[in-house]
Amino acid sequence: MPVFEQEWQAQVLAMADALIVNKSIEPTHWSEAFGAGLAQAHAAGRQDDMETYYAVALDTLEALVTTHGKLTEVEISKRCEAWKQAYLRTPHGQPVKL
Repeated sequence: MPVFEQEWQAQVLAMADALIVNKSIEPTHWSEAFGAGLAQAHAAGRQDDMETYYAVALDTLEALVTTHGKLTEVEISKRCEAWKQAYLRTPHGQPVKL
């Protein structure tokens, strides 16, 4: 079984690592926030599976980026929509260009 079911899952962890390496977020902030997110997901009755793990990782990454003033939630939302539209208009098998 692959470690990542979808490419975006690897990208989330790679982005978190890159932000830690370039000191945009602290490793302790990441681990504490991610752990808290997983605990909240468990308390809310979400499945203990890869889908929950990576969804929490993405939510944690977005929260840390907005909390530390790098991006606003509106900017993230706009960027997500731009990527979605770029994906939808890209022919199958071609790279997505924003």
